[in-house]
Amino acid sequence: MKLAQTFGRNVRLIRQGKGLTIETLADEVCLSYSYVGELERGKRNPSLRVIGRFAEVLGVSPAELLI
Repeated sequence: MKLAQTFGRNVRLIRQGKGLTIETLADEVCLSYSYVGELERGKRNPSLRVIGRFAEVLGVSPAELLI
């Protein structure tokens, strides 16, 4: 599995586990709904800055989003 797909899968699983919608998560990480959706589907490659923002908002380490 590609890194972008792994990141997207992990973000989606953690987001759903916390009961967050894509819209809420997008607002909290200051990104558009469509961009977050593309990240979750593995269609976009996140930058290190974006990975850090997601990790902070979701309350996990950046590594947890990538493995």
